[in-house]
Amino acid sequence: MTVTPPAPLRISTPETPVFRGRIGRDARSGHYAVPRRYRLHLSTADPDGLRIAVVHSLLGLGDSCPVTLLPPVPDCPGGGHAALRPLYEASAHRYTGPALAPVLADDWSGRIVSGHAPDIVRDLAQHFGAGRPALFPHALGSSIEAVERLCAERIDDAAQRAGRAGADPGERADAVAELLDALGELERRLTAHPYVTGDQLTAADVTLWVTLLQLDTVHRHHLDAGAVHRVAEHPAVWDFARRLTAGPAFAAHLDLDGIARRHQAHCRGLEAAGAAVQILDWAAHAADANGVPVRADRP
Repeated sequence: MTVTPPAPLRISTPETPVFRGRIGRDARSGHYAVPRRYRLHLSTADPDGLRIAVVHSLLGLGDSCPVTLLPPVPDCPGGGHAALRPLYEASAHRYTGPALAPVLADDWSGRIVSGHAPDIVRDLAQHFGAGRPALFPHALGSSIEAVERLCAERIDDAAQRAGRAGADPGERADAVAELLDALGELERRLTAHPYVTGDQLTAADVTLWVTLLQLDTVHRHHLDAGAVHRVAEHPAVWDFARRLTAGPAFAAHLDLDGIARRHQAHCRGLEAAGAAVQILDWAAHAADANGVPVRADRP
């Protein structure tokens, strides 16, 4: 009998991560919550990495869960990082896919727990965030998920479709309309309340802040000037972005140079007139306690 060897483990896109382990409360689960057992590997120039880094800071987990920062631009084919290759190879036999970030790793075993950002931020908040800001309050669970979907589908995806090279004018107009409709919904929410789900800061606000940052620093470059002006005509939305940017947990991780370098390295689109219309001066609002603009160096 001929035995066919197992195929190498592969992944196709960053949206389908191989590793989806979860941290639990029960020691029998394997990955249970222990301070300094886990380590984050991320780049703050990447939206997922930035979201995790901000949540990590809001929860004050610097001592409980160390962070290793990665370069803004991946140094391997397929968007992978050479520094993560040993973790991937230790975690999956004959792994041949890219060593993608972000990663939550188990320092005890030297293996990866998860590469799925939404799971990682929830596990950090639920299992290491006791007595800290409640970023995932149970009563707001469905509202937080709705904001996450809105940001992913009606802002990020719509902006990408609106700025895609060679897009049909009708498709581009539909995408811009969807983007503006989403921003209009957020404008109404943020006119009534200081945060997107009400009167307290939650994980939904972190997601929205990262999404708005990407919209202004990345997607704007591929939109026409008229579309960018209409995007900017949502004062409550951009005031929200301005307020959060001034907060230490947000400002400390703002790497505008890294975002620009990452965009230039990966972008295949054409620059449009909107590139010249900056919506928010992010660096000016990212100030430390002494009022000095934060322009942190990154590896």
